[in-house]
Formats: sequence, C-alpha cells, structure tokens
Amino acid sequence: MIGLIAGSGSLPSIFKKEAEKRGEKVFAVGIEGITNIHTEERLAFGKVGELIGLFKERGIKRIVMLGKFEHRLIYNNFVNMDEDARSVIAGSSTRKPADIIKSFILYMEKKGFSFINPKPFLSSILSKKGSMNSIVPEESAVADAVFGFPIAKAMANFDVGQTIVLKDKAVVAVEAMEGTQKTIERAGRIAGKGCRVLKVGRDNQDFRVDVPTVGVDTIKVMIDVGADTLFLEADSVYMVDKEKMLDLAEKHGISVYGIDSDVIK
Repeated sequence: MIGLIAGSGSLPSIFKKEAEKRGEKVFAVGIEGITNIHTEERLAFGKVGELIGLFKERGIKRIVMLGKFEHRLIYNNFVNMDEDARSVIAGSSTRKPADIIKSFILYMEKKGFSFINPKPFLSSILSKKGSMNSIVPEESAVADAVFGFPIAKAMANFDVGQTIVLKDKAVVAVEAMEGTQKTIERAGRIAGKGCRVLKVGRDNQDFRVDVPTVGVDTIKVMIDVGADTLFLEADSVYMVDKEKMLDLAEKHGISVYGIDSDVIK
C-alpha cells in the first residue's frame, strides 16, 4: 500500500487513480483547510506525529506527497506544529521549500518510511517538447523564451520560484511565495497584454520534491491578463487536467509549448 499525503489541487487524485489502475492500494491523508479531494483521513497542518502514527497503524512504508502546500503555511502555523514537525523545520538548512521537503523526507526515512518517485505513474500528464496545441508561438515569444530560459533555471535552482513572466526580452515578474497565478496577475498589472509565461524545473529535478505544476487555473489567469504563450520545460512540468487545460488555451489563442536547454545552444 502507498501512503499519499495530499495537498491542494487535483494532482493527488490523478496519482491515486493511475496507481490503482496498476493494482496499487492507496491510502490518502489530507490536510485540513488545504486538501480539496476525497481522502481516507484528514489531519491539521503540522501534525507529523499523527501522520506517522496513521501510516504505521496500516503497515504503510511507501509514501508519496503531491499537491500544493503553500510556503507561507510554515510561517502562519508554526505555533501549532507538533514536536515532529518542528524537528523537520529545525533539520532544514534554510526555509526554502525544497530544503524543508528534503528535511521531511529524511525525517520520515529515519522513521522507517521511503518516498517513491511518482513520475512513472504521471508520465501521461508531463509536458512534452514542441507544440502541445495547434497554436504556434510567435517569433517574439520564442525570443523571450530563449532569453528567459537560463534565468528561469537559475531562479528554480536557487529555489526562489519556478515561474518567470517575460515581455520583449525583459523579466516582468519572478515567482516567489505567492505562487504561479499571483505572479502572472502581477505581471499583467505591470506590463499589460502580450506577456509570456515560462515554467521550469530544477536541474536534476527530484520528482519527489516540489515538482512544477500547471493547470486550468494557470490558463484562466493568462486569459485574464492577456498573456499569449505558456512555455513549459519539456518532461519537467505536470499538466493537471491536461486536456481541459489545452482545450481552454486553444479556445483563447494561447500557445502551449515545451522547451528544453536546446533553446540556448
């Protein structure tokens, strides 16, 4: 049995469905006020000791953590965390999302659990290289992507954020704690229509840790601000509700295009 720690969004339910197709049993644990799918159990944020107890009671040793856990939750809920959660925070060298998640993984491994790579279960929703709908990016959009790709990779590798928004070879906005949608909204207020959104993974992305994700809401906010192209690093970004997302982008003239390091060669 796989223990699924589910954040917000539908990515956890996609994983559960795909895993069960392969004959795996999945026990999902949601977080109160965060998780918006059906789960077998719910816990308050920061109750790591209770989580450990739940998994041990059911003989679960393999774990997956998927969905969005907003970075600000660590600051807003610290006083309510149990001793195990505080040990996780104390074991992180920084307060960067990836470092905290890695500290959590190490802590859970010491308790006898192992985190599995969910990528094989989710390969059908990974970004692909090239056009993912029928709308070809404009030359100026491609130029923005070529300009922005190494910048976006640097921001991801520094664990600042995985998304940047560009226009006319200028970086309009960089994602930080506020998340992708709010970053795009901010870029729209600053630069208006014609922005391009670029989302990437870290070098040597660990798919157990904070994998970049886009979905229908990403396209909706791009429509709202008049952004015309969504560039995704190929084989590095999960596309939640992929068909709906691509259909909506198609309907509103937004190109969705996969790129990799070849763009800067």
